[in-house]
Amino acid sequence: MNAVKASVIISTYNQPQWLEKVLWGYQVQTFKDFEIVIADDGSNAETKVLIDSFKKNSPLEIKHVWQPDQGFQKTKILNKAIVASAHDYLIFTDGDCIPRNDFVSEHIRLRRRNYFLSGGYFKLPKPLSEAITRHDIEHQDCFKLRWLQTHGLEKNFKANKLTAFGFKAWFLNTFTPTKATFDGMNVSGWKKDILDVNGFDERMQYGGEDREIGERLMNKGIAFRQVRYSTICLHLYHERPYLNALALEKNKLIRKQTKRSKTVVTPYGITKLT
Repeated sequence: MNAVKASVIISTYNQPQWLEKVLWGYQVQTFKDFEIVIADDGSNAETKVLIDSFKKNSPLEIKHVWQPDQGFQKTKILNKAIVASAHDYLIFTDGDCIPRNDFVSEHIRLRRRNYFLSGGYFKLPKPLSEAITRHDIEHQDCFKLRWLQTHGLEKNFKANKLTAFGFKAWFLNTFTPTKATFDGMNVSGWKKDILDVNGFDERMQYGGEDREIGERLMNKGIAFRQVRYSTICLHLYHERPYLNALALEKNKLIRKQTKRSKTVVTPYGITKLT
């Protein structure tokens, strides 16, 4: 397969202190042929100042796609970011997920036609999230289990995500009971396939909005491959004030209809078909 450049689409909303750490992580990637498209769902000026500083002082190629704050409208800004992306292969992640330095290279190495890659994350508590510095990211200390334990992390089975390489990573990816899905904080696939299903359903709010596009991709014939022990990112702590019971119920009904009717193309996506 010929070399492919990637577009990394990072969603964010008013978390500049976390986004800064994430962008430090992308500055030290071993694979360099990628752009960053920041899908900004209405952040205030502080986020723009941060992004403009990175554009000026960083080697990263960054596009900032912004929309006014009208509540949780992540699906809309993601569709705009998809349109703005320049490359054939898309990696979706969040502005609170620090990538290990092989994050992009592993997504590129493992890519296959007619497949999407389903990654995971290693969740950190608030004090540890705050303790990570630029030095820790640039030297990759924060991805070392011993460093994390020194800073208060309790070891559990999930720590295998940080210690699995080679055969161990393959084995755990292959035999994990966790289902491979479209998880918006760590997933990748081909832009053409995303466009074929018309992107994200813009009726969806928080709660399963990423799973719904994954279900339409599967209806199209795309398979999902588990790579949660290969494409590693640290998920920084944050509250979820946008949880909404009514929105969750609406999302469930949309997903139910997608599954029942085997929907491939949403009429409420990048191109409005209604």
